[in-house]
Amino acid sequence: MIIKNVNLETVCGVTSKLPENTLPEVAFAGKSNVGKSSLINAIMNRKSLARTSSQPGKTQTINFYNVNDAFYLVDLPGYGYAKANEQVKAQWGKMIERYLHNSKQLKAVFLLIDIRHDPSANDREMYQWMLHYGYHPIIIATKLDKINRSQIQKQIKAVKVGLQAEKDTIVIPFSAQTKQGREEIYDLLDRLLMEDVENEGTL
Repeated sequence: MIIKNVNLETVCGVTSKLPENTLPEVAFAGKSNVGKSSLINAIMNRKSLARTSSQPGKTQTINFYNVNDAFYLVDLPGYGYAKANEQVKAQWGKMIERYLHNSKQLKAVFLLIDIRHDPSANDREMYQWMLHYGYHPIIIATKLDKINRSQIQKQIKAVKVGLQAEKDTIVIPFSAQTKQGREEIYDLLDRLLMEDVENEGTL
């Protein structure tokens, strides 16, 4: 995949109507401090497309990025931010749930988990939500550069066990610093978009 152009096309808040896009969508979800903005910037080859912040919980909207006029990358609100009050947390949860339930173009969801830690209760809940709505989440294990190479397989197993993940769940170790894992994500996106074109051709 070669990223030629990326535009932030739609921003949806708590009360916004979701756009009725005609292009396929792929969504990225993760805890508010998991490095989601850094990942999006890395895979879109931009330095500050998604705003990164030392203060977690900045993404409080659903952001639709038009990529190459071929698909939408959908940045879902970071969940589980400890300092957010319960009402705000509930709103973020409802936004994500509403999107998963209502999007007609969503082809795949990527769930970001910090490879250094076991999945949290919020991570497990998000994973179960995605299964409930009929998706098989692709796990991106972020912050790969923070652990030793010898720990990678052990931590991937801990992520799978912690999520009670399905047996064939894909886990991609990723580092926004070194870009390791980016090509695997590109390959997956290419495959998903190719499948979508082929499926349309059989309708």
